[in-house]
Amino acid sequence: MSYCGLNNVKHKDILDDMVKKDLINKLEEAWGSKTIINYKISEKGREILKEVLEPYESLFPRNEPQKSL
Repeated sequence: MSYCGLNNVKHKDILDDMVKKDLINKLEEAWGSKTIINYKISEKGREILKEVLEPYESLFPRNEPQKSL
């Protein structure tokens, strides 16, 4: 979460819920006296991405921002 600037405290509940629903996987690894937590999309999460988000993107493609003159 620090990579994309999210607040750990505010988003932990959301991530924990996604782990419970098997949308993402949580991987913990020791790094000295600290623990690093990595999240990775699960196969179920990939299926939902393909079924829901990809058709949405094709219906409503993201427009490139227009450059001002």
